[in-house]
Amino acid sequence: MLGRIADNFASGVREHVKLGSKISKTVKGKLSLGAKILQVGGVDKVFRQMFSVREREKLLNASQCYLSTTAGPIPGLLFTSTENIAFCSERAIKFSSPAGKLFRAHYKFVIPLRKIKRARQSENEKRPSEKYVEVVTKDNFRFWLMGFLKYDKAFKHLQQGISQS
Repeated sequence: MLGRIADNFASGVREHVKLGSKISKTVKGKLSLGAKILQVGGVDKVFRQMFSVREREKLLNASQCYLSTTAGPIPGLLFTSTENIAFCSERAIKFSSPAGKLFRAHYKFVIPLRKIKRARQSENEKRPSEKYVEVVTKDNFRFWLMGFLKYDKAFKHLQQGISQS
């Protein structure tokens, strides 16, 4: 049993790191994220600081993962709470304004659980270790998340949050 758990975790780490553009950049991002979590005082405080949350809202889980975008995967944290799922990129991303000026901001989204139609698991048929979660909102927006360190745990908490809303 312990061997299987260790194998699953090692597979998650391998897939998570593999999605990054460069291993050094990925490791730097993880260290930076870890330092921020320590500075702020824990994942719950990071969640409350990054997003406007109600006092009664409770964090169920925070998972390192990647958000799939047309520009490529964006590493960050997926937060599952009793009221929302929220994603925030590990580092600020460069954007250009309509006027052409460059600025940096974290890539974030929040979806109230009551607006989620479904979340489903998926995997690459050719490489079953590549697992994904598709979140579909009631207005049919799709969010693809991948590269979870603890895929099964993240999905379980996501399903738990959705079923309680």
